[in-house]
Amino acid sequence: MPPRTKIMGAQRPKNLKGTLGRLLGYLKPFKGRIAVVFLCVAVQSLANVFATSLLKPLLNGLAVGAETGDVTLTGIPFIDEFAFSGVLADKLTYLGAVVGLMAAIYVLALASNYILNRLLIAVSTSTIKRLRDELFAHMQSLPVRVFDNTTHGELMSRYTNDIDMMNEFIARALPQFVSSFVTIVGVFVVMFVMDWKLALVMVGMLIVMGILVKFIGGRSKRNFVAQQEAVGKLNGYVEEMTEGQKVVKAFNHEEIAVQEFEKINGHWATVSARANSYANIMGPIMNNLSHFFYAGIAVFGALIATRSQNPLDYVGTIAAFLLYIRNITMPIQQIAQQINLLFMAVAGGERVFALMDTPSEIDDGYVTLVNADIDSDGNITERDARTGHWAWKHPHADGTVTYTELKGDVRFEDVTFGYEEGKTVLHDVSLYAKPGQKIAFVGSTGAGKTTITNLINRFYDVPDGKIRYDGINVNKIKKADLRRSLAMVLQDTHLFTGTVMDNIRYGRLDATDEECIAAAKSANAHQFIRHLPDGYNTMLTRDGENLSQGQRQLIAIARAAVADPPVLILDEATSSIDTRTEWLIEKGMDALMEGRTTFVIAHRLSTVRNSDAIMVLEHGVIIERGNHDDLIAQRGKYYQLYTGMFELS
Repeated sequence: MPPRTKIMGAQRPKNLKGTLGRLLGYLKPFKGRIAVVFLCVAVQSLANVFATSLLKPLLNGLAVGAETGDVTLTGIPFIDEFAFSGVLADKLTYLGAVVGLMAAIYVLALASNYILNRLLIAVSTSTIKRLRDELFAHMQSLPVRVFDNTTHGELMSRYTNDIDMMNEFIARALPQFVSSFVTIVGVFVVMFVMDWKLALVMVGMLIVMGILVKFIGGRSKRNFVAQQEAVGKLNGYVEEMTEGQKVVKAFNHEEIAVQEFEKINGHWATVSARANSYANIMGPIMNNLSHFFYAGIAVFGALIATRSQNPLDYVGTIAAFLLYIRNITMPIQQIAQQINLLFMAVAGGERVFALMDTPSEIDDGYVTLVNADIDSDGNITERDARTGHWAWKHPHADGTVTYTELKGDVRFEDVTFGYEEGKTVLHDVSLYAKPGQKIAFVGSTGAGKTTITNLINRFYDVPDGKIRYDGINVNKIKKADLRRSLAMVLQDTHLFTGTVMDNIRYGRLDATDEECIAAAKSANAHQFIRHLPDGYNTMLTRDGENLSQGQRQLIAIARAAVADPPVLILDEATSSIDTRTEWLIEKGMDALMEGRTTFVIAHRLSTVRNSDAIMVLEHGVIIERGNHDDLIAQRGKYYQLYTGMFELS
């Protein structure tokens, strides 16, 4: 098997602008909605800014009324004299209009907020759905090498943590950033219009705040990126330990597993604490600074008011500026927080896009598999409907097309292969399997047995040598058609959530119920399936955990049988099955293998005795070949293994 190493790369943001631009590109189909969202954000922000500015005329009007004696007997301005003075009535009308305008503006802000949130939910969920759809669809096109070299937890982390961070950015950070920016710009404009002197004081204070935000944000960025990487490693380890929990318990590795988890989890806790500590201190720092600014504006405002000709005219201005301090420090703090979300989204985006940019499985084949009628003279006619016979359709450069009957003749010619450069697994391997022959591979773990079957399926392509299928170089055959002519039963059985019938039909989706039942009978699975609670309609969940390992393997063999291929690959297919079940399977498999080319990998040498040829591999080299009797007579490695002088490792 290939070594498991990380190949996905990109754990730290390398292209902030490019990744962000690519993420925003997913919003293009929603340009109209996004425009409405930003308009609502701007309306909401500017409405709040403008409503605050109305405090100046409101408070100045109250202050002037108090100075001129326009106070009621109860101490409430204007009310008692409302009936006696047209002037006071005008003042009350004026103040009522200001309050009414403020209320109308806040209602407008509330309506804008409602609209933008409804639109954001639709946009963000649609965008994330499209991202996940594209990621999953692309994952199906990736070569097996990617899944061999990357932990399942790492891949799952792309769909959960990384895409969730991207969703947070779209749904929360992006509109909040726009809102904060519009608010800051709007506040500055209004402040300079109201009083440029106090506005300059505010600018000086905000420069100090900006320097602190930049300092804290830079450190927060690095740690949030590290946190995303640590989450991926943590998920990968948990997934691996969950799958291998029985092995952990069987070998008393609980303590070691806990220690390793604590180490990985501890690293996550460290980087997460650093990231969140920088993010969390931003709020207190901003709040304390706002208190200083609040006091500073009050002092400077009072000094300016005392030197003006009419100090009471400055009451509303100071009050408005004091509120603007609150209004502007919060957006700046929010921008800092959204920048953290931006960095996390970009870190997640790079990991997601790294997987999406991983090249798809290359398929340069042009020979296809077609339904065919074959007459007594061997003439082949292509058919649309299933005939039970297959042929390779081979188009040529001159425009002609030839057909070759699918028989299952497989030949290796001087094949040399390695999963990694400089590490050769197979050395100059040559072998053949004639149609209907049963070929067995025997050897120690790592000798290259499974590698041979991987190459027949074109899970990996050979750099040196050739593999021919019915005389055709497999590199010329489309991978989907090549794999349609093969069926595999692996040592590690995987069943999908669904009924027993669904799992058998997975071998050929157009198979009828009767064909699935016939396949189960040939695999000797029918008997135990009938005794399940709902028979063939029994639901299987979590990889068939409600079945024994042997029963799961029987269903996998039935799945291969219903595919009805000319070539079978059995990779330790009976390794997890007891002796009696193995005997039942062998009876069914003998019938199934009749007339089919079969490759068998087995540690139990008793299962390969009736093979037409047995290949003994050591370190990627075929050291012995022949049938059982021939190899026993040679008294070589096979003889030693069969008689128990040596054991397979």
